[in-house]
Amino acid sequence: MNEYITLGVLYFTSFFTLINPFGVMPVFMTMTAGLDDQARKKTARKASLVAFLTLVAFAFSGQLMFEFFGISVNSFRIVGGIIFFMVGWDMLQARLSKTKVSGNEVKEYVNDISITPLAIPMICGPGAITNAIVLMEDAKDFTSQALLIGIIFLIRLITFIVLWGSTKISKVLGDTGNKILMRLMGLIVMVIAVEFFFSGLKPILQDIFLR
Repeated sequence: MNEYITLGVLYFTSFFTLINPFGVMPVFMTMTAGLDDQARKKTARKASLVAFLTLVAFAFSGQLMFEFFGISVNSFRIVGGIIFFMVGWDMLQARLSKTKVSGNEVKEYVNDISITPLAIPMICGPGAITNAIVLMEDAKDFTSQALLIGIIFLIRLITFIVLWGSTKISKVLGDTGNKILMRLMGLIVMVIAVEFFFSGLKPILQDIFLR
């Protein structure tokens, strides 16, 4: 019993640190600043659900998928860095404020951002995916595997609650406050993007030149 409690704590702390729902929250706030409460709730629900399903899929078959397609986690980091940089640049220019559009356009916008970049790679990034693959490989019995999936679902639930609750903060900030926050977070996201990109590029270059 104590072994499973220790595993549960390990699973929870590692995924919570890597996913960091509170770190995703400001980006979510700025990207959904022009949406109503129902659209924001739908975006938060869909993003957290897609991230959960993606993590579970990689946990069970991630290593096989990487081997089948001949890709690596480092390649995933590079692509994630490029996506992050593009999102950060748009935020820096306050372009994401264009979410104040008609009903049909808002619906399409929600479907787009809830998958990319919110679910992948912001919630479900390279670190979380790698963590899911490694921990699932280390889980030797059904109970450990079930515990891992349960913890991933718990993190998904916490992420949804954090993102949904951020709508109240967005209301308090108002339009001007959201634009200021958007530009500040844009800078931070671009810095994260550079770190992602070079953390993936460095091992690949070392592998090429040190052979």
